[in-house]
Amino acid sequence: MLLCMRKKAFILECKTGNSESYRGTATKTLSGRTCQRWGSNTPHTPNYTPENSPHADLEENYCRNPDNDNTGPWCYTLDVNVRWEYCQIQNCEEECMVCSGEKYRGKISQTEDSVTCQRWDSQTPHLHGYTSNSFPDKYLEENYCRNPDGEPRPWCFTTDSNNRWAFCSIPRCAELPPAVEGETECYTGKGQVYRGVISTTISGKTCQRWDVQIPHLHSRTPDNYPCRGLEGNYCRNPENEKEPWCYTIDRYTRWEYCQIPKCGLVPPVATNEGGPTDCFNGNGYNYRGTTSVTQSGIGCQEWDSMVPHKHQKTSSRFPAAGLVGNYCRNPDQDSAPWCYTTDPSVRWEYCRISKCNTGQPQPPTIPVHGGDDEASQSSDGQPDCQVGNGVSYRGTRSTTSSGRTCQKWSAMTPHSHRTFTPETHPNAGLEGNYCRNPDANPDGPWCFTTDLQKRYDYCADIPICG
Repeated sequence: MLLCMRKKAFILECKTGNSESYRGTATKTLSGRTCQRWGSNTPHTPNYTPENSPHADLEENYCRNPDNDNTGPWCYTLDVNVRWEYCQIQNCEEECMVCSGEKYRGKISQTEDSVTCQRWDSQTPHLHGYTSNSFPDKYLEENYCRNPDGEPRPWCFTTDSNNRWAFCSIPRCAELPPAVEGETECYTGKGQVYRGVISTTISGKTCQRWDVQIPHLHSRTPDNYPCRGLEGNYCRNPENEKEPWCYTIDRYTRWEYCQIPKCGLVPPVATNEGGPTDCFNGNGYNYRGTTSVTQSGIGCQEWDSMVPHKHQKTSSRFPAAGLVGNYCRNPDQDSAPWCYTTDPSVRWEYCRISKCNTGQPQPPTIPVHGGDDEASQSSDGQPDCQVGNGVSYRGTRSTTSSGRTCQKWSAMTPHSHRTFTPETHPNAGLEGNYCRNPDANPDGPWCFTTDLQKRYDYCADIPICG
């Protein structure tokens, strides 16, 4: 029984070779026709059935290859004029990756620095929540490099106790990336396939081009995210934000969400809670806004989902609590709206939403692309702002954009490191626990944090010097 369960957890939704062993759930042919059930005689009488081909797993109307066809999986169709067709199934990426390598299924198991990867089913030397049980469709087998969470490319936890994780060096496939049927007038879901031409934020600021680093340095480039439509300066959602956004050409405003309508929704009417200001009153039990990011910048898990966290706060159990999608809510009368997170190691957090009676709420400060603050003065009287990517920054910020306190550069707890210390980088200003950029990271100053669950974080809210 255990063997069967383990095999079931690694069902591939892509094909290798002629895919005689394909056991995915695709039910459409190359021309878009729906497959006929293998156990049905309508509209076509099949030559291959569950009875005469018991080892081919001819279940439901899923595409299969019971006759070992050299081309790949196929099925009988529901079109009376077309008896059968091959199916539209993407090839598994075995030796190279397409886009950001989300479907990479190769066996490379070393990081870019040639460090051996830690097995996904092991918790040594690094504890983590990326297991095959939590992510059954991400094929987390052995210690192979994978991309289960939408990073720019596949990665792995390492066997080096001083280096928690690192990217892997996977070559890109020569074939063109799959075409995306983009939404141009409005967006559905979180807008990750929005491909319209709006290039203005909600406050009217013009968007910065994705392929330039002025005025804001960043890593969301077309090269790092080749399949996310990052052309020109159009609003996009390359990762997992709640809606499309962009960096702005205003040097004092790093990024903002864009004013793009959601498909099928009437524009919101301003109310005390859940309106355009997206704030809450009291404990936020009646909050019905659309924020879906926590205080530390982690995306929210959908309320009716049990992955990565199992729970009982579902829409059926709390029908009056507004548990729609993955929006922040307060179904249990807590002190403020909250949500379960998409990070397996962080079960839940409060959300970055202001109270309505405390002034205009600020957009959530998200560690992957930061916020903005007015410049203050450092302890030595110098402006607390950064030039360029902040290599020369010597201010006294010691809190990251997600609110975490920085660990001292000379300390080895809670995160042990040997790469960035006052001794190894005597000219990098690594005094105290101040935000610094000793490795010239294009995303700017950062620090190791005092949070056991977060090795390092960016200090992206440091303003650019004017």
